[in-house]
Amino acid sequence: MTTTLPRRPGPFAGLVGDIPASLVVFLVALPLSLGIAVASGATPQAGLIAATIGGIVVGLLGGAPLQVSGPAAGLTVMVYGYVQQFGLASVGIVGAIAGGVQMLGGTMRLARAALAISPAVLHAMLAGIGILIALGQLHTILGGTPKSNALANLATLPAALAHADPGALLVGGITLAVLLAWPRLGRRLPFLPGSLVAILAGTLVSLLLPGDLARVTIAGSLLDAIRLPAFGDHEFTAYLGAGIALAVVASAESLLCAVATDQLHPGPRADLDRELVAQGIANTLSGLVGGLPITGVIVRSSANIASGARTKWSATLHGVWMAVFVLCFAGLLAHVPMAALGALLVQVGVKLVKIAEARKVASFGDLHVYLVTLLGVVFWNLLWGIGIGFALALLLLLRRTSRVELATTDHANGTLEVRVGGHLSFLAVPALVAQLGELPPRRTVHLHFEVDGLDHAAIEAVRSWRSGYEKAGGKVVKASLDRLWRELSGRGDQTPPAEE
Repeated sequence: MTTTLPRRPGPFAGLVGDIPASLVVFLVALPLSLGIAVASGATPQAGLIAATIGGIVVGLLGGAPLQVSGPAAGLTVMVYGYVQQFGLASVGIVGAIAGGVQMLGGTMRLARAALAISPAVLHAMLAGIGILIALGQLHTILGGTPKSNALANLATLPAALAHADPGALLVGGITLAVLLAWPRLGRRLPFLPGSLVAILAGTLVSLLLPGDLARVTIAGSLLDAIRLPAFGDHEFTAYLGAGIALAVVASAESLLCAVATDQLHPGPRADLDRELVAQGIANTLSGLVGGLPITGVIVRSSANIASGARTKWSATLHGVWMAVFVLCFAGLLAHVPMAALGALLVQVGVKLVKIAEARKVASFGDLHVYLVTLLGVVFWNLLWGIGIGFALALLLLLRRTSRVELATTDHANGTLEVRVGGHLSFLAVPALVAQLGELPPRRTVHLHFEVDGLDHAAIEAVRSWRSGYEKAGGKVVKASLDRLWRELSGRGDQTPPAEE
């Protein structure tokens, strides 16, 4: 009797579902890549190069098979700042350095460390970026150009409204209307993303209008846009600092996106270190050939999974379709009006401001961290906003770990029962000593510890207080702190401690 063993799936298994999914993701990524490039102060080709490299390189090498990578709205403000600081020709150096840092971090298995950023800081950063994008692109819809910062965009908005270009306003309004209506109108055409339909609608309307509207500028082919970055007049340390900052933000966004993507499908879980190395390779290549920085993008990743993707080939093929389109049909992009891209970016920016996440942050008591980070990102700059928010989150963490709770019961026989709760570390010692010092003198105190942490400084503080209290005529009955420490730290005897 012979037994037939089941065939192992080949490397191209699942392509039946992956090819249609890759086409959907390509249609989603194309207009977004153009818009993000324009909002970043770069050429449209820079966004298309990044989308191509992100799809192919991260798709083939990454550790999150269903995640889709490319230029991301979350990096727009940071990249725009670097374009203004270093010049477009030098931004690739920053991207390449960021990629090198990411590869080093992934090789050293540090990917999990990037997830340590406070959710309040992360969501506030994205919301702040969304506000900045929306404020700037409102000027584009009105026929003007975005200003350099939020205050300037706000201050000049009334004048922009008063002198709005009717054609640009009509195109932008129609594009926004299609974007908002498509979730209902497009139910029978789920393979057509609303962003693409909206851009097409805006473009067709613009072709019927008299006059000249500002349109996407395509100077040469994609191959003409591929060039090595050039060092400007800045010191290398300036590029290094910018690259490290970009690596931290891009890594956090990519890895958090990978974790979120894992929740959307039942397949293999993401290998975060491998994903970080792949993101680094892609960012290095993109920077060296004139593309924008790359991250994992949740919108494209969720569209990939919802469209039936099963393996890494969907993300990879979306990059292939991007390359084919920009090599053969890039001239069509010159018909796209800037007002239509501006409307798309306004919607992207508004979507980054997630009220549900803000409410969740508030429910955990971190609303002030969220607000401080948000205001810092919008009215100062991205790095300072993140830094201030992170510092405030750390200070609040220190404050929480320094709290100690004493519950005192005064019994009729004159004894005091004191229950100590909290995390007894060296940070809590001042509060602990102060509260123990307020106990009535010359009593019998039964001291119980219901704590989730204990260190040497706290043990010595309690012993010192006990010694002083008993010398003053009182008596203290408590469990052995050394044995309690061994229980909490998982060392030694786990039997209940005896009273001493």
